[in-house]
Amino acid sequence: MGPGEGSVTVFLADERGEQGGGPPIDAARWITLAERVLAEEGVRGEAALWVLVVDETTMAQLNQQFMGASGPTDVLAFPIDFADAARLEPGRAPDGGGEGPSRPERSPDDVPLMLGDVVICPSVAARNAPEHAGSVGDELALLLVHGILHLLGYDHAAEEERETMQARERELLERFHGPLGRDPWGS
Repeated sequence: MGPGEGSVTVFLADERGEQGGGPPIDAARWITLAERVLAEEGVRGEAALWVLVVDETTMAQLNQQFMGASGPTDVLAFPIDFADAARLEPGRAPDGGGEGPSRPERSPDDVPLMLGDVVICPSVAARNAPEHAGSVGDELALLLVHGILHLLGYDHAAEEERETMQARERELLERFHGPLGRDPWGS
């Protein structure tokens, strides 16, 4: 999946500000994990993923606005509907007018695949880690993989979907992160 030539780019922004909240984030570590997971899932060509690290106030606002739930959660995934990207007509945004003078003709394959955003709240992850994945690093790795899989169409609403998603999380984490300190999928 992914249009044309090019590479997958993962952007990570720590938006917690001066007040922070939660453990420090090793951007290079999480970008590498995300790149490996995306490659293993078959994402190729010009594609982009954003990982946003936020504080509890921001996460609570997003959780309320988009999920209708109170309080902060650990991870949210916001896929961008890229199915329509291949049907975009070349032109200026937003009016779809001509490309203007001296611009090369574009192909729909030139439009990068925008996967979406994975939003993680490290302070919630740190609180959950001892009873969930074990260490804070294990919890953050699980949340990142979980969010990426949501962007790629995995879900856990139904039992069969949940089993499929959890099995894939296990495989990817074992391969690219290592064993978790605890079994977060245990009953």
